[in-house]
Formats: sequence, C-alpha cells, structure tokens
Amino acid sequence: MALWSAKPLSSGFPQAARIKKPREFQRVFQGGAKTVGRFFVVFARRRDKARARLGLAVGRKVGNAVVRNRIKRLVREGFRHEQDRLQGLEVVVVARGSAARGTSGQLTDDLAACWRKISHDQ
Repeated sequence: MALWSAKPLSSGFPQAARIKKPREFQRVFQGGAKTVGRFFVVFARRRDKARARLGLAVGRKVGNAVVRNRIKRLVREGFRHEQDRLQGLEVVVVARGSAARGTSGQLTDDLAACWRKISHDQ
C-alpha cells in the first residue's frame, strides 16, 4: 500500500520543480544515485537548493500516448506527495516497459519504495 496521505496540498507542479533540459537530465544520470524497481528506475542527485525537482522519461516502449500520460500523472502525483522527503534532490524517473502492465496501486507502491530508497541513499 502507498504511504501517501489524503492531506490537501497547496503546491502543484510548478516550472521551477521540473527538469526539462537535456543537460540537466545528463547531470542527474551521470552524477547521482540510482535505484531500480519493478516498474521504474529512479536517478537522484543532491543539489544546492532546497526545492526538489523532477524529470520524467517515459518512452514509446512503455505504450501508446494514453498509457504514457497515465504513468506520468501517477509519477507527478507521487512526487507532489513526497516533496518533503525529497528536499534538495534532482530526481529523474524512467518508466520501464513493464509499467504499462502494472495497476495504479502497483505503480504507486513501486514508486513509493523507490522514493524511500533514493532519499536514504542521498
């Protein structure tokens, strides 16, 4: 089961919390920790600023646009709930091909486990 509570959050997913540029992705891939789950591979790198940032990589191998967008929504929602735990990290989540076959609960649980591992490694 997921560890996320139903508490209301005032923060959405602002531009400042996104990793968008290829060189930012490369910096996280090359200089950070990595954890592998059943459905996701999560890379994280410590940064100077307190706000956590998220980058998503969900390729066509995962499925069609509907499936990829569903997975991205789940990851963004999980990130919003875990921002306190991930303070000071740049995080890139890569969806594995198996993510298309996972239920929402399975994806959420796997992602929660990855968040726990990555926050302890950093």
